[in-house]
Amino acid sequence: MKVVILAGGFGTRISEESHMRPKPMIEIGGMPILWHIMKEYSYYGYNDFIICAGYRQHMIKEYFADYYLHRSDITFDFSENNKMIVHNNVAEPWKVTIVDTGLNTMTGGRIRRVKDYIGNETFMLTYGDGVCDVNIRELEAFHRSHGKTGTITAINVDQRFGVIDIDDKGTVSAFREKDNSDISVINGGYMVFEPEIFELLEGDETVFEKKPLSTLSSEGRLMAYRHSGFWQCMDTQRDRMLLEELWQSGKAPWRKW
Repeated sequence: MKVVILAGGFGTRISEESHMRPKPMIEIGGMPILWHIMKEYSYYGYNDFIICAGYRQHMIKEYFADYYLHRSDITFDFSENNKMIVHNNVAEPWKVTIVDTGLNTMTGGRIRRVKDYIGNETFMLTYGDGVCDVNIRELEAFHRSHGKTGTITAINVDQRFGVIDIDDKGTVSAFREKDNSDISVINGGYMVFEPEIFELLEGDETVFEKKPLSTLSSEGRLMAYRHSGFWQCMDTQRDRMLLEELWQSGKAPWRKW
């Protein structure tokens, strides 16, 4: 099964890093977060990737073009026919297709642009800025069990900011600090879709998270796989620092490999 990764946005909320490189190429533990995501999928046996690139897409292409050299020990012997000797090969068993899906294309438009690379088959879909410890094999099994068009992974996240309690009339009844009961359920990526999803992707301006998912939901064709374990996006510099700390501690929950 192919894995589509959305990696074309500007990453404006982490502009300290993304003004120099695409957000998915920002590093955690010396490796792009895109690599971490791909390693997660590869651990469960998914090794065929389609990357929807856009902003500074050449940097993603150049990274994978040089991946073999960067991950291996090399001797360059200039004394005899300019030979290059590869001493070990630690490259991944990956097939990686990188598609320039446009600079200003919305998420739905990016998915639409890689339709020919996906073909008429079920595919995985996720964002290029979040890691988790979802059991992806179980996610696929859940998707196939219900027979609907799509499955998203539902994540419970704590409120990051203070909480305002409002009654039915709009009156603010309390302005307080968050507590453990203040959670929201979000779409954390790690999705699975049938090819009929392309019928709802009209053009480059289509925002996948709006009309396509709303239509599936209203028609009863969208299911949620509930995940109560670890999930973290890299939306801000604060998020990046948290992920880096987890990696350096040796306790990164997403590292299954």
